[in-house]
Amino acid sequence: MNSEGADAVVRTVGVEEELLLVDPESGEARALSTAVLARAEQGAEGDSAFESELHRQQLEFATHPCRDMAEIAEAVLRWRAEASRHAADVGASVAALATSPLPVSPTIGTGERYRWLAERYGLTAQEQLTCGCHVHVAVESDEEGVAVLDRIRGWLPVLLALSGNSPFWQGQDTRYASYRSRVWGRWPSAGPVELHGSAERYHQQVAALVSTGVLKDEGMVYFDARLSHSYPTVEVRIADVCLDPADTVLLATLTRALVETAAREWRAGEPPQDTEVALVRVASWQAARSGIDDRLIHPRTLRPEPAADVLRALLAHVRDALEDSGDLKAAQKALTALERRGNGARVQRELLERTGSLRETVAECVRITGG
Repeated sequence: MNSEGADAVVRTVGVEEELLLVDPESGEARALSTAVLARAEQGAEGDSAFESELHRQQLEFATHPCRDMAEIAEAVLRWRAEASRHAADVGASVAALATSPLPVSPTIGTGERYRWLAERYGLTAQEQLTCGCHVHVAVESDEEGVAVLDRIRGWLPVLLALSGNSPFWQGQDTRYASYRSRVWGRWPSAGPVELHGSAERYHQQVAALVSTGVLKDEGMVYFDARLSHSYPTVEVRIADVCLDPADTVLLATLTRALVETAAREWRAGEPPQDTEVALVRVASWQAARSGIDDRLIHPRTLRPEPAADVLRALLAHVRDALEDSGDLKAAQKALTALERRGNGARVQRELLERTGSLRETVAECVRITGG
């Protein structure tokens, strides 16, 4: 165990997942979020975990902050099951798919904010029926949070690769593992950013972006990772929603370990790697294209290497943090299982090859979603 982390309090982590509402027979996306949310609110004891999203074909839930990854696993399974139950009440199913495999005409949700987005961004907003997974990790201060952001940026494409779960778009194979990330990148503030250097500089940049009038507010700062504007957390936003809930837990585990590792580097006075934004963007493109089935750009060498080697490099990079939180063996086991089974993109393609039907592919993904 790393001596610095031996007595440290393990950081809390929370997960937000966006799920696709689909027809249980046809597999097509259905605009039923309003009805599903109404059912969820009727059965809620206290605050509901569910929220609406930009499009009525999707539903979002958020877990409470947890320190134990077993709690995260339980919460993800619980809320996926609850979403499935409420969806079934109105004739729908839920699937943890980052894009709809079948053709869809997305329906913008109700509310002033969504109307503003639709008017302001036109086709970009209309086509944003994408489902991501956001991981929140607690930080002690904005200064620590920004130091973390500066030190994890090079590793974020690896998280995108392992979460890739959107190979299909409007009924076609895109040749990407994460086409969601390519669609998401159309927002003006999305993607990787340069080093911030300090919390003051970070907040100045956010304020400058909002003051342009292009963004509605701070909530539209869609960096791959950012300081949450609602919680004392670093929010890592780069990932697709994972098909298998076990991969969601792995994603959360590695994200927390990345944050802890970066915070330790900052406290030790180690400077961040000043990789140019263009290179980080290219690494993200490669991760979106190949997932874990080809080569990835190694964050240290900035050269293409086999995905398995880069995944193991990530595990080695955060090993001390994983040991100190008690997550190392579970993370190793989960990563081995992911490499053997494949991410959601590989699973979806294998399902299509086996069944010859996108409808059957969606049906099987509905079953996998529940674990």
